[in-house]
Formats: sequence, C-alpha cells, structure tokens
Amino acid sequence: METVSTAALERRLAEIDLELGSLARLSMRSGVGAIGFRSKVHQNSENTEWIMISLEEESVFDRIVIVPTIWRDANTGFRADGFPEEFRVFAGGKDDRAGFQVASFKASDRLLPRVAPLAISCPNTKASWIRLEATKLSSRAWDGNYELQLSEILVFNKNENIALQRPVLTSSNQQEYGARGPRFLVDGHTPYLMDASGGDHSIAFLHTDAKRGTAITVDLGEAKPVNRIHFHTLDLSDTVPQANEQNFGIPRKMMIEGAERADFSDAETLAVYSSETIYDTGPIIMIPFPETVCRHVRLTVVEPYLDLTGAVPTPQFGAAEIEIFSKGENVALGREFTANHASPQASRKLSALTDGANMYGAVLTIRDWLVQLASRHDLEAERLMIAKTLARRYLSQKEKLKLLGWLSAILAAGIGFTILISRRMQIRKISQLSERFAADLHDEIGANLHTLRLLGEVAHGARDSPERLDIALNRSREIIERTSAAVRSMINLHQDGELHENLAEDMHRAADRILASVEHSIDIEGWRILQRLPPGARADLFLFFKECLVNISRHSGATRFHTRLTADKREVRLVIGDNGRGVGESGEDAVPPSLKRRAHLLGAQVTAGNSADGGVIITLSFKPKKLMKTHNRHE
Repeated sequence: METVSTAALERRLAEIDLELGSLARLSMRSGVGAIGFRSKVHQNSENTEWIMISLEEESVFDRIVIVPTIWRDANTGFRADGFPEEFRVFAGGKDDRAGFQVASFKASDRLLPRVAPLAISCPNTKASWIRLEATKLSSRAWDGNYELQLSEILVFNKNENIALQRPVLTSSNQQEYGARGPRFLVDGHTPYLMDASGGDHSIAFLHTDAKRGTAITVDLGEAKPVNRIHFHTLDLSDTVPQANEQNFGIPRKMMIEGAERADFSDAETLAVYSSETIYDTGPIIMIPFPETVCRHVRLTVVEPYLDLTGAVPTPQFGAAEIEIFSKGENVALGREFTANHASPQASRKLSALTDGANMYGAVLTIRDWLVQLASRHDLEAERLMIAKTLARRYLSQKEKLKLLGWLSAILAAGIGFTILISRRMQIRKISQLSERFAADLHDEIGANLHTLRLLGEVAHGARDSPERLDIALNRSREIIERTSAAVRSMINLHQDGELHENLAEDMHRAADRILASVEHSIDIEGWRILQRLPPGARADLFLFFKECLVNISRHSGATRFHTRLTADKREVRLVIGDNGRGVGESGEDAVPPSLKRRAHLLGAQVTAGNSADGGVIITLSFKPKKLMKTHNRHE
C-alpha cells in the first residue's frame, strides 16, 4: 500500500465508501439464544481442535461461511471469542478419510479482530463431508485460556445451505448451560439480525388469538417441488431492554403441510417444528424437509405460544416473513397467505408475511446476507488501512508544506537579499566601468593626443624635409588608428583580450612614440606570468606605463628613463625611473591622481619618490593570483 499513489488511495477510499453503502449492516441480536460450539480449554495456543460436518451424501458446494462466537467486551465492544488464528478446511468423499485441502489460513492473514462471518470461496467442490482443523487457537476473553469457539458453519450450494441440521463430530466438547454444543453449529441461528442496506421496512404479522388449530395457508400458483421454509420471527422490539422474550409469537409446536388441492384432501406433512427449549429459536428459523411437490402450503398451530405478560395468558402467533423455497428460490414471495380465522389486531396484516421485507428493510437470501457481512468486514479493514496511510501522508504533507512555507520565506528573503546585493554589485560595476572609462580616456586617449601634438610639431618643423614629414605623418596615422582601436575597446571591454597580447612589444612601441627623443631602456622578466594575466589587467598595466611616459614627457624634463617589469607567481612589479626634476615628497601622496586611478583598477599599490639620478621613480606592485581568480569566477 505504501507504493500506491495518494490519488489512487483516495479513489479506492471513495469506491469502498460507495460499496459499503450497498452492503448489509452488522446488527447484533440480543436476548437469550444458542451460542454455538466450544471445545475443551487449553493452556496455550499450540493445540489442535477439529469440527467435522457430514453432508450425508456427496454434494456440490461453492461457498463455506464460518460465523464467530461473539463476546461483548467492556472496552472495545463486540469481538470474536475463541476464533482460530490458524486453521485449514478439508473436504472428502464417503470413503476418503484424509480428504483434500479446500482452504488454509495463517496468523499473518490477520483474520482477527473480527465480529463478521468469514466467507470462503471454493467453486465446484464435491464432497460428502467437510472438516475444519484449527492448529493455532486464540484466547477466550474472560480468563485468557485457549479454545475453539464458533457460532455457525454454513455450506452453500448456490443459495442452499446443505450443512443445515447435518450430523456434527468434534475433537472435544465443553457443553455449558444448554446454550453450547455441536448441534448449534448447524442449527441455522447466527448472532446477527438481518439488516439490509436497502428496501422499505415492514411491520410483522401478529395473530393475537392464535389458539390451537389456527392455520395460515398460501397458494403458490402452481405445483412446485419445495424443500425448505424460512420462518423470520417477530421483531422483538427496537428498545433497550427488549419488551419480549426471544421466542415471542412462535408456536411451541407447529405442523407444516403441503398439498396440490386447495382443500388439503391430499395433504402431506412436510415438517413438524417443535421448540423444546428457548435455544431452539432465533431470528430466522430454517426448517428443511424432503423435496415434495405441492401447490398449497399450510402452517398450523399445534401448541401455541402463550403471552404471560398480561393478566390472562394470550395465545399469539406471528412472523416477519415466511419464505418457501423451490430449487433455491423463494416461491412464496408476493403470494398472500390466508388465515382460517381473523386476528383481532387488524393492523398486523397477513400480507407482511410475503412482502420480502422485515423491520430493517429487504429480506436477503442467507448466502447473500452473510457474504455481504463478510465483505463489509474486509472492506472496513482495508478502509482503515487506507485511512491510516492517507492520514500519515497528509500529516507528512502538512509538515512538508509547513517546511515549504519556511523555505519559501527564507527563499523570498534570499531573493530580496540577492537582488539587493546584485544591485549593489551592478552599481559598483557601473562605478568601476565609469572609473575605467575615465582612466582610459585620460591615459590612452590623452597619451595618444599628446603624441599627436608632438608629431604635429615634428611635421610642422619638417615642411622642408619630405622624408621627415612622411615619417611624422605615417606615425600620426598609426596613432590615429590605435586611438580608434582604443575607443572601440572602451566601448566593448570584451575586446581587451585582443589588445596587448605582446606587452613587451607594446611598451617599446609606446616609448618610441611618446619619448622618441629621450634615451630609454626597458627590461622585462617573467613574460609567461604576464601572458596569463587577464586581458583587462594587461591593458591596465600597459596604460599605467603609458601614463607614466606622458607625465615624464610633460613634466620631468628628463633626458633618459629606465623601465623594469618583473613577474612571478607571488608579485608583478613595475619600476619606472628618470633623471628629471624629481618630486618634493615621497610615498603614495606624491603619486599623480591619474596613476592612482589606474593602480586602483588593478588593485595594486603605487608609490612615487626621488631616484638616485635626482629624478622620479614610480613603483607599482600587485598579486597576480588575485586577478586570475577574479577573472576565472567571471568566466
């Protein structure tokens, strides 16, 4: 069941509820009556007890119904008492003492707890006896000892109970107070009232002056072979306690006759019902007899029931329904009984005897009724399991939903926090881009414009020297092209990877353009590390160098400068020194703002001071690993 989806379980639950609404209800009888069979008592469950019913002749059957003995438990209500936990059912022929197994039940089948009958399907089985063999007993309620107890065993061939009033043998017997004994296993009396799910209720017939000789007669319409009468007794009352005793209105002795003629001149005695004790009656009195062909059936009071509740004993005779069976069919249904003299109580009509209803609703066949009760038990047990499974799942879903609520709240807070952080990062990125854009404009474009100004002065002074003028113009065109490329790079920063792939060559070229008349030298070590720097870092490093050249050109008055760029895994260091005018103070405060801005973009440290030649020395240093990690995260 754990593997079945919740939707499928919910559908099954709805199907069970619908089916339960169409099944007979489990209503317990009350009053005094036969209880059933009880074996001898054992101290433990591992004992074998058996019950054998002789069908007297080989018969075909297809269903066995086992009815438990019912105990009224003060804590849990009604429950089966002494119903076996493990047992087998055998059947066999007259000369076959071992027989064959019809059914087997183990404790793992969970037959208990129950109060309903157990219906065993055994299609097309043929035998002259059946035997129930209990191999594991259950404890009885009142003292905890172990025994086998059953109320009734019915064996059906279609609608015919072929075990009714058949001989019974048992492995042991503990008869008490006349209410228990093997014969009560096949007397047709069960601990239930027939309470169908549908049909209109009917008020039972009652003759309140039924002296000896009072008779009721029914015409079946044509001659039919009949073999059984079911006498549904009066509804004792629906009050607690009941107003009447169990055998109320049932003659102590009654003759049942059949005839083909209406005057009963050819009458045959079908059966004589005699109630010796109060244990011989029950809600449904089943009277079998040899099959006899007849059209008319008559029930005659031989010894009446006397109602002793009044001042004068009153003979009474009544029934809720009388069924007469031919080939398993109630042929009296809808036919009307007549009485040899009228009852003083006109409201209790004879038509109630054949209207197919009792106080609770429709009258069912005994087989259908008991099978419905068994089905109700199975469905209610399944329903309980499904309901428990669904309850666990609903609880789990509730807990998950609660957790999901908390997670949703946390997620919402996380999303809000992420949006806030993302917004701050975007603002920071925009600020960085603005800073970079301003630095690029100042360093790259400014340096190029300065170079163009110098080349313009060279070109102006070389008007009389075509060769020098041509060189100046070519260099001017080259500077203009690189300025255009730099502008494109600033517009699309992803193109940085296309610039300064050969940093040493670019630095030499920049020095030649910007400080062509100044003696200079450039030393570079660790070019493999420099090549692994992110494109943006290489661009920032180059533009820092370029801005230093512009500053030397504009402000220092130097005649020579030296550049040293070293790189290893721990540090990239750029040192630029000249022999110009120098600075008044040393340290980070002496660094021009344009160089500070570029160093900030690199996350580098920069200082300025006086060199040994009296000029300025600029030192830039940063850790390459930090830039490489940041670049890899962005990728």
